[in-house]
Amino acid sequence: MKKPLVVSVTGAAGQIGYSLLPRIASGQVFGPDQPVSLRLIEIEPGMKALAGVVMELNDCAFPLLESIEATSDLDAGFDGANWALLVGSVPRKAGMERKDLLGINGKIFIGQGQAIERNASDDIRVLVVGNPCNTNCLIAMNNARSIPADRWFAMTRLDENRAKSALAEKAGVHNRDITKLAIWGNHSSTLYPDFENALINGDPVSKFIPERAWLEGDFIKNVQQRGAAIIAARGLSSAKSAAHAAIETVQALREATPADDWHSVALASDGSYGVEKGLICSFPTRSKGDGSASIVQGVDLGEFGQAKFQLSVNELLEEKAMVSELLP
Repeated sequence: MKKPLVVSVTGAAGQIGYSLLPRIASGQVFGPDQPVSLRLIEIEPGMKALAGVVMELNDCAFPLLESIEATSDLDAGFDGANWALLVGSVPRKAGMERKDLLGINGKIFIGQGQAIERNASDDIRVLVVGNPCNTNCLIAMNNARSIPADRWFAMTRLDENRAKSALAEKAGVHNRDITKLAIWGNHSSTLYPDFENALINGDPVSKFIPERAWLEGDFIKNVQQRGAAIIAARGLSSAKSAAHAAIETVQALREATPADDWHSVALASDGSYGVEKGLICSFPTRSKGDGSASIVQGVDLGEFGQAKFQLSVNELLEEKAMVSELLP
């Protein structure tokens, strides 16, 4: 048997965690021969619900699930972690400004970043799912400066999946027929799903969807606002699709990306495409299969795409300014 991977998950009793944890324990994320030890982290009021989640995980009798520790203590929760999935965050409520949300969650991610730095394994990789994920990731990363910046990621795979689904439905093809569809910028209502460089069965999207007005209008708007539409429909935010996207993000980072494709994840900018170095921004990326990702170079966004991307980058810079006191 391989040595178990230690996987820490915050917000483990929440809806996303409930969908995510069985798939980690089953071997779907890290491989059919890779044992895992789960460190499940919740705030104190969530510990009773977390106890029920642990009971269900035990009742599944997963062969690869080596151990489970449920805790509200961050140091214990991130002890020896090889992967940390930061799912938990305070949701935006009525009357709450984005700045308020950034401030509340920012303080949470200060403590998580510091605890990861103190306790995690030397090979730690961190994926932030809790929103606003780009700036939460920026805060955690800057409060754990001894951990290399290339270990930190924020999730935009859900936006990529939503965009693929929308294009596939419009073009009358399958999701798998769509490649090179990247999300640029922030995981927010300013994100840019790049239809101009995406391919359907190896050909430009415009061959299958000639309606430029739809691509520039309803397509982008619907991807940007899909989360709100789901809340309106089911009364709750995206959970199953978010958990699935988190799984696909980890898989994409751990597997070599095919040469004819790329995937979306937000990571610390290296200055590519004029984005401020260190800003957590989504780009088209490729992975070598070692838990890292590199930004694909030379992608031509065109005038329309560049303008949309810059709007999203500007929002990220505004968010960074709002939480400047949380960045040591």
